[in-house]
Amino acid sequence: MRHELDDLPRVLANAPDTTEFRKLRKRIIRDTRTAIEQYGMARAGERWLVCMSGGKDSYTLLAALIELKWRGLLPVDLLACNLDQGQPGFPATVLPDFLTRMQVPHRIEYQDTYSIVMDKVPQGRTYCALCSRLRRGNLYRIAREEGCSAVVLGHHRDDLLETFFMNLFHGGRLATMPPKLVNEEGDLFVHRPLAFVAEADCDRFARAMGFPIIPCDLCGSQDGLQRMQIKAMLDEWERRSPGRRNVMFRALMNTRPSHLPDPALFDFLALARQEDNTTEPASEPTAM
Repeated sequence: MRHELDDLPRVLANAPDTTEFRKLRKRIIRDTRTAIEQYGMARAGERWLVCMSGGKDSYTLLAALIELKWRGLLPVDLLACNLDQGQPGFPATVLPDFLTRMQVPHRIEYQDTYSIVMDKVPQGRTYCALCSRLRRGNLYRIAREEGCSAVVLGHHRDDLLETFFMNLFHGGRLATMPPKLVNEEGDLFVHRPLAFVAEADCDRFARAMGFPIIPCDLCGSQDGLQRMQIKAMLDEWERRSPGRRNVMFRALMNTRPSHLPDPALFDFLALARQEDNTTEPASEPTAM
């Protein structure tokens, strides 16, 4: 059973009318709002470029932002954007048709970065690094052309965790995707409002809403990726100890620089113990 309310935006109006789904939707909205407020993402009157890949995460991001705006909790304008990178088999009409039908302001951009990646990356290597750089450059350009102050991405909590372990195991550093950053040129914010949202919630939400999901493996470079190995490891940890992902994510927000061996993060040279008090106590006056 589904409900339709005349005052809801179209992208939200056909939501399942079940207690379970209402709890899921409420949790996603709460987590998204918390991230936006905690990291100071929203400034009244700004315009955000909401990046749409057609995956479950980007649909969830769009719906959550639209609901927050509809509720008067997000004082920015939203422009959805899909960058068609020329991947063979990419269903180019799915997102334009969906966004038009949902009456969501949008821009569809075609840039054949796929051919560039295939030409530059040696056979047997993964395409993701170069592909993401080319995609990011185009999205920054589009944001500037559209007068947007921020590029908004659909990375969720599990993406942040996986990136942390990728850096830990393969990059030799403690780092992940920040919920908010400024690009290298210094003229655009990059926001990740789903930073507190679990991937499983995005998946359940997008499927329950019936969004037309576009698969993320069209380029054929996903098998054997290090990130997939990290995801499998985290899945196994979660299976053995439910809630492990939440604990690990809380750890990312509870760092103690003095308990890490990085001298650039904490001034160990200036660390000193309290000096002993060597002053002798005053003598009691002698009784006469």
